[in-house]
Amino acid sequence: MNTKKTLRTVALCLASALLIPSFAHASGSTEITTHHVNPTRLVWLSDSTEKYVKQPNNILKPFCGQVSVYDTTCVTLKSDSTHKASLLIDFGEEMNGGVVIYSCIRDEQKPVKLHLCFGESVSEAMSTAGTQGATNDHAMRDYDVMAPWLGSTKVGDTGFRFLRIDLCDTNVEYKLKAVVAESRCRELPYVGTFSCDNELLNRIWNVGAHTVKLCMQDYLWDGIKRDRLVWVGDMHPEVSTVNTVFGADPTVMRSLDFARDDTPLPGWMNGMCSYSLWWIIIHRDLYNYQRNEDYLRQQLPYLKGLVAQIDNLIDETGHEHLDGTRFLDWPTSECSEDITTGIHSLCTMAMKAASDIAKTLGDAELEQKASSAYNRLSKVQYPVTDCKQSAALAVLAGTADDDAAAIQSILNGGPHSFSTFYGFYMLEALAKAGKYEEAINIMQKYWGKMLELGATTFWEDLNWNDVVNAARIDEIVPAGKTDIHANCGAYCYKGLRMSLCHGWASGPTTWLTRHMLGIAPVGGKELKYTLAPHMIGCSHVEGSLPTPLGAITISHRLVDGKILSDVKAPRGVTIEAKGTKMHLTRY
Repeated sequence: MNTKKTLRTVALCLASALLIPSFAHASGSTEITTHHVNPTRLVWLSDSTEKYVKQPNNILKPFCGQVSVYDTTCVTLKSDSTHKASLLIDFGEEMNGGVVIYSCIRDEQKPVKLHLCFGESVSEAMSTAGTQGATNDHAMRDYDVMAPWLGSTKVGDTGFRFLRIDLCDTNVEYKLKAVVAESRCRELPYVGTFSCDNELLNRIWNVGAHTVKLCMQDYLWDGIKRDRLVWVGDMHPEVSTVNTVFGADPTVMRSLDFARDDTPLPGWMNGMCSYSLWWIIIHRDLYNYQRNEDYLRQQLPYLKGLVAQIDNLIDETGHEHLDGTRFLDWPTSECSEDITTGIHSLCTMAMKAASDIAKTLGDAELEQKASSAYNRLSKVQYPVTDCKQSAALAVLAGTADDDAAAIQSILNGGPHSFSTFYGFYMLEALAKAGKYEEAINIMQKYWGKMLELGATTFWEDLNWNDVVNAARIDEIVPAGKTDIHANCGAYCYKGLRMSLCHGWASGPTTWLTRHMLGIAPVGGKELKYTLAPHMIGCSHVEGSLPTPLGAITISHRLVDGKILSDVKAPRGVTIEAKGTKMHLTRY
């Protein structure tokens, strides 16, 4: 047995102990609202003759939420010694929550046993726990429940879109009046928006935003089925999306503080040195978008200790020797050379972020230590390999020995070897190199493929090699097709264990606002933004970005090959336009 690998897998796949939420240190509303959603489609029935499942389409009829002794417009499920009735329903989109089962009156006055199986895909809803990776690890997704003779029962708290209902008792007839999903999420206005004359890009932006919104529960989770956890590195794309779409949000601060308080130094967040590096980068980026200096200053004692710890692990030649679990993302987890390159680049980025924070807070001691570490790290450059993750970080950190070769490594094979987490940094590296059209093309293929396969939220992973013959996730898998949920995946997300709503996959939402709409904050104390749109294949792009003083709204038009921009911005915000003729209105 490879003990080291086993320990690493356990450390990454299992949650640390969850603390009871304490909201005293957070500001703003975190109230979670319940929305009722009716089924949109019957996907499958155990019997098509109506002997065992009678009037199944009644399940799709509007329901007021109140059963009646006189109401007989129900679905009748019947069982005998040879057949037990089942049906599979689709609620139309991914959600976090459970369902309410409503029972009509029937002759036999006693409860009936049902089995409910929730699924993010049809395949998952048609499975049982323990098969093909189906799991109850973080949120229960299959239950035996008792349905009342006349009334309702609430079941479930997980991420799902589909529900299978099985009648368990033998020789009974059960009257199912309705099944209503209770979708539980926070009511958050979309302050940031995006729209262009490429509908696929609009869908990608919106699905990324929706994916993160579902994960913004009491804490900022990775996923709503799994992982319902605060993984700090995974938070970076999520927080970027929150900044882009929702603006300042207490869930972000609560999660960052949880990670800090849960990790006394010299520990590493989530057991991984890289995740403590991401914590530093997130705080710098969060300040650039939110300009909450008071909150940033609260991090100073821990940050100074963390930077000193990192500095002590960087030798005079500029090589880092960070301990703990050295992790980028799962596809690179067995490539030690690429992990070394990636961790070095990430460490360089983190020390630059720490120096930026020190300048903002006027802490000369922290600035000196972070800048010294950054300068030593910057002296070391690593040769480029065919690993897109490490190549992307090296470009962003300035630590590649050949930027052109690193960019070519990312471009080789298009979406092949992309991952939903580090794909964000691959896109960012392409943008830094001016490869906007290439980035858009890969984005449309890779994230667009999830939509083509029936996704309503973005997934924990997508291996491009698996898509060639893949069936849609919202259908019974036809013979000869690949079940991309049940039969694919790797590491801790094998088969049905894989999350189909994972906030780390939302990077394109931030990327499209930052590079196509072209609006992004500039660091420093001044509330300053750059406007540099890249209207790849579009004649019109419009949208908005939250700022601490109100939203900046933007409309770009391509006229005779030139970009004309109408911008409305709050007073106190400075905007520097690049590559566009801007007309600015203040409010």
